[in-house]
Amino acid sequence: MQPIPFRYIRYMVNFSRFLLQAALTGVAIAVVVAVFFPHVLDRDRSDRAELQVADPFSTSVNQDAAVSYADGVERAAPAVVNIMTSRVLDTPGVLDLHEFFGQPMPPGDTEQASLGSGVIMTDRGHILTNHHVIEEADAIAVVLPNGDSHPAEIIGIDPDTDLAVLRIRTDGVAVATVGHSRELRVGDVVLAIGNPFGVGQTVTQGIVSATGRNQLGINTFEDFIQTDAAINPGNSGGALINAKGEVIGINTAIFSRSGGSHGIGFAIPVDLAREVMTEIIEQGYVARGWLGIEVQAMNRELADSFGLDAPRGVLVAGILRDGPAQDAGIEIGDVITHLNGDTVNSPREALNIIARTDPGSDLSIKLLREGEEVELEATVAQRPI
Repeated sequence: MQPIPFRYIRYMVNFSRFLLQAALTGVAIAVVVAVFFPHVLDRDRSDRAELQVADPFSTSVNQDAAVSYADGVERAAPAVVNIMTSRVLDTPGVLDLHEFFGQPMPPGDTEQASLGSGVIMTDRGHILTNHHVIEEADAIAVVLPNGDSHPAEIIGIDPDTDLAVLRIRTDGVAVATVGHSRELRVGDVVLAIGNPFGVGQTVTQGIVSATGRNQLGINTFEDFIQTDAAINPGNSGGALINAKGEVIGINTAIFSRSGGSHGIGFAIPVDLAREVMTEIIEQGYVARGWLGIEVQAMNRELADSFGLDAPRGVLVAGILRDGPAQDAGIEIGDVITHLNGDTVNSPREALNIIARTDPGSDLSIKLLREGEEVELEATVAQRPI
């Protein structure tokens, strides 16, 4: 055999070296692509990924995010009742045989019926409603959501807050879950449950429009929750609940020029309503302080006449004879500026401070008399009911 030429051997070595370098270069390129450009290796997977992220607000996401208050309503609705009242009017010469609670009306009398709502607050059958719902009623019936009707007795009333407590004698009543109205914020979602226009239990939805509304001329003591949830005649005494189904107010009044809802409704905060209910159940009335004075707001003209640099305090315009104010030495024309150390700048502020003082307690009074500062102390009496 002839020996292989040296130049041929060199050629084979160079060619093998070339193949090895090419292979190493290919491997290096594959590693770089796999690490930094993985989508190039799987175009199908890339396309699928693009399809998945193309619509982040897909139908399935919207369905998961759907909002419903059904759970809250289901929790609260069984404790909201309809209240039917009847008042007998003497109208001679008219024969009315309509029956109310199974009792025929006597000849010559007619029945005036009205509807409202209420909330069962205790397992003993105590119901909160508005005083104006049952005012002057001769007969009261409570109709439960299941249709059962029960006669109701009046446990007590508080006209100053337009609240009343009724009671029905039956077992197994649903009791409202009560929240805390002091935690409410403007913008919170609320729902009103009641019996508007007598059509049956109805739920309307809105938000808290304002808190602490007063000086509306509705009640003597006002601290209303304002809401745009529709409240109509028949809703009075019903529940205002939050989204969790907790009662946070007792629906009371609406602002309306037509008699229907204009999106301005008012509810008594449940914290206040529960305090009133507790006092009525325990003692039959609400204990509030009273001085026996009539006060009016100060304006610029009155302030100038009393030598004040600006309107402040309240003017004593009247004093009840032999009342706590007269006994304490308060005189007509005095300007009360402080009660129990709190500044007073409106008749409502003065009324609320006096009312919150327990009957029999002493109330410190700071006032201006003929330009001189005077300090007195009065023993507060029970506000007449």
